[in-house]
Amino acid sequence: MHIDPADYVRKAIRSVPDWPRPGVTFRDITPVLQDPRSFRVLVDMFVYRYMRQRLDLVAGVDARGFILGSVLAYELNLGFVPVRKKGKLPFQTVAEEYSLEYGNATVEMHTDSVRPGQRVLLIDDLIATGGTMLAAAKLLQRLGANVVEAAAIIDLPELGGSEALKETGLDIYTVCSFNNDSP
Repeated sequence: MHIDPADYVRKAIRSVPDWPRPGVTFRDITPVLQDPRSFRVLVDMFVYRYMRQRLDLVAGVDARGFILGSVLAYELNLGFVPVRKKGKLPFQTVAEEYSLEYGNATVEMHTDSVRPGQRVLLIDDLIATGGTMLAAAKLLQRLGANVVEAAAIIDLPELGGSEALKETGLDIYTVCSFNNDSP
């Protein structure tokens, strides 16, 4: 019996209704991470996608992007670069502010995180409005990196983030997607 790996991962994602506020369904990846089989299937999907591509680094977005990004960097024998929330890095940083539904936020990277011309895979757990991923991509580009692709486990297409990222010229890859009416 053939089981589609993307469908297998999607079925392991927990949907939490009305969190963090009424009307929002939170897509929780912790069940995927807790189960060794679904975690391996997820990591293997990304490894197979990127193992033959010429990459120099994996950049993971704070905080769940660190989990998958660091494992993927290890499996691909690449370095890992954290894209952190403002105020979390101890060395000289470069920052990018972006808009949220309820205000603004900022992500930062160390100024020596990447070298000009390095080919970087940018990864996070989810693409919603795309603001965080776009800010992270801008940081990498300002430091001279070539963002090869922006990848995530989940896409929430109704929020427009993946489309907004594509409009900037970024290539996007996601394992699965959920709509508001998805279980």
